[in-house]
Amino acid sequence: MAKMRKKADLPEKTCVHCGRPFTWRKKWARDWHQVKYCSKACRSAHKTSETS
Repeated sequence: MAKMRKKADLPEKTCVHCGRPFTWRKKWARDWHQVKYCSKACRSAHKTSETS
């Protein structure tokens, strides 16, 4: 069984839209370098603010 990591030990980024820090998630393992937003809400809000 794999050893568990503490959440504080995981990599962290800052959301492009809201500026909040967010930590690595397993579902982002393959494309962590491309992740820019902390949530779907921030992604969609940022896209609508760009087109306006």
